[in-house]
Amino acid sequence: MTASGISAGGVALHLDGVRREFGNLVVIDHFDLHVEAGEFLAILGPSGCGKSTLLRMIARLAPPDGGTIRLEPDTGRFQTSFVFQDAHLLPWRTVLDNAALPLELMGVTREERYLKARHELERIGLGDATDRYPAQLSGGMRMRVSLARALVTTPRLLLLDEPFAALDEITRYKLDLQLRALWRERGITVIFVTHSISEAAFLANRAVVMARRGGGIKLDRRIELPERRDEELRLDPRYGQEMNALLQAMEEE
Repeated sequence: MTASGISAGGVALHLDGVRREFGNLVVIDHFDLHVEAGEFLAILGPSGCGKSTLLRMIARLAPPDGGTIRLEPDTGRFQTSFVFQDAHLLPWRTVLDNAALPLELMGVTREERYLKARHELERIGLGDATDRYPAQLSGGMRMRVSLARALVTTPRLLLLDEPFAALDEITRYKLDLQLRALWRERGITVIFVTHSISEAAFLANRAVVMARRGGGIKLDRRIELPERRDEELRLDPRYGQEMNALLQAMEEE
């Protein structure tokens, strides 16, 4: 782990025949997905289709009932980080202490973990907020802290479960820009679950639309947009075409 916080790159992900059930309800059945190292994948689908369940299995927070989930290379549990829809910050800890928490749990020295946490907070524009507490932050700032906390371990796989869904449109767009920039800088593998078609098209270089029932894949599409994503992209006809393709897949039964 270096003070610069730059990752060594991403990992490839392989899901083969994955199954997950709750009682008699089969949420995901015979699910196959292969993600290249360094890819930015958006996963979309209607509520209840199994997006979050899939992400939790990839994170090893829940075991599959069948099939296999494999990272390549698989060097240990600290190479994966998870960002939830709620920031889940500890209210009695400062911004700096919240961001440094994973390193504290890993046994990293106080000096080293604070150095790394300060770097990540500065990288996302919170370098002047390290001594504040969560109650003193806006929703967007709290989510930035959550993102810094996820990045502080220098992960090679970053999983995000609708992290910006509760934020206003302007704040959400700014965080989209920051996340895209972080991905391009570090080359890590990112899997981003979202309900937003516009967000998926803007952020990802590949999008998967899941079926309403059974957790199958209705569409697996390469997003053919310029590498540079900014405000001008919203006016690009190609952006509209990508959103339309995702929308059609979402609307099909």
